[in-house]
Amino acid sequence: MNIHEYQSKQILREFGVKVPNGRAAFSPEEAARVAKDMSTPVVVVKAQIHAGGRGKAGGVKLAHNIDEVKQYASGLLGKVLVTHQTGPEGKQVNRLLIEEGSNIEKEYYLSFVIDRKTAQIVMMGSEEGGMEIEQVAEESPEKIFKEYIDPVVGLMPFQARRMAFRMHFKPEVMSKATKFMEGLYNVFISKDCSLAEINPLVVTKENDIIALDAKLNFDDSALYRHPDVEALRDETEEEPKERAAAKAALSYVNLGGDVACMVNGAGLAMATVDIIKYYGGEPANFLDVGGDSTVEKIAEAFRIMQSDDQVHSVFVNIFGGINKCDVIAAGIVEAAKIVGLRVPVVARLDGTNVEEGRRILKEANVPGVYMAAHMDEGAKCAVELAAAKKSELRIKA
Repeated sequence: MNIHEYQSKQILREFGVKVPNGRAAFSPEEAARVAKDMSTPVVVVKAQIHAGGRGKAGGVKLAHNIDEVKQYASGLLGKVLVTHQTGPEGKQVNRLLIEEGSNIEKEYYLSFVIDRKTAQIVMMGSEEGGMEIEQVAEESPEKIFKEYIDPVVGLMPFQARRMAFRMHFKPEVMSKATKFMEGLYNVFISKDCSLAEINPLVVTKENDIIALDAKLNFDDSALYRHPDVEALRDETEEEPKERAAAKAALSYVNLGGDVACMVNGAGLAMATVDIIKYYGGEPANFLDVGGDSTVEKIAEAFRIMQSDDQVHSVFVNIFGGINKCDVIAAGIVEAAKIVGLRVPVVARLDGTNVEEGRRILKEANVPGVYMAAHMDEGAKCAVELAAAKKSELRIKA
């Protein structure tokens, strides 16, 4: 789960991590009222969306008086901001962060993230702050430093000091830098974060260390422990189909193609996406029904997959283990009754109760449902059916 920058900064404040003074605003008038309480000559007006690259997209403005604050707020609220992370459709700005400007001397990068290879938390730091860290990693990998943290003992003081030295903090702020790292680590652990990123972390000319920007992502599976974090969810920032899938206990990611996939297991899902691409198709989604499917859950999966016009065929690729093929087959039949099948469906079933599953589909004789014996056969058929459906729609248009 993601939250907005101003919400991340509020959490950082609670853990003693220094951030600029600021508050959220939802109208130009509110932005002006917040700005009146600021003590700096420059006030920053920042668009709040769940995406990076806001500054380059015109989503961060420096105001020198209240009139400019209102002007910038009016221009940003309701605007669709397109960044390298939003895609061409962009995201609408519904809220702003109004905060005091900072007297910046130097920018840095600092983050904590899970390293799945080592099963450890890794702290990453660089003195190349303010840039996309992916670009730094590609062009100057030697400028990114890492400290792997033993989960039993946590972040050790010597690791924080070593990172501060590598990042070339000046001696006057060295202790503040290590304290900042320890505070951010405490946020990461205490809130079950999957990412805690500060970019840029700045040293001011007054020798303060401040999180000028902040991004916190949280482990969805741990949210039951953090109702305060769950309450920060902004559903307007989430993809509607992914939100509906989460409520139905489905793992869904929209990939933008035209061949929808319904599978069980993340490994099979990735293989299915690959084989659709191999046969020249474009996968519409990653949808994992998990290991506890019911007829109703399968029907809901079909409703989600068919909820827009981008999908032109569905490839059901199931290897029954805990999931049973007869339940999947019954779900397809039920989906045809409840939500209708407006695009052709190719079903490849194998594993537990496969014969019963194939019998159910054969006897139901649902129009538009095709059975495939093998995965490659099913993928090829789904791609061809999607292409035929698109041609049919072009002719009608």
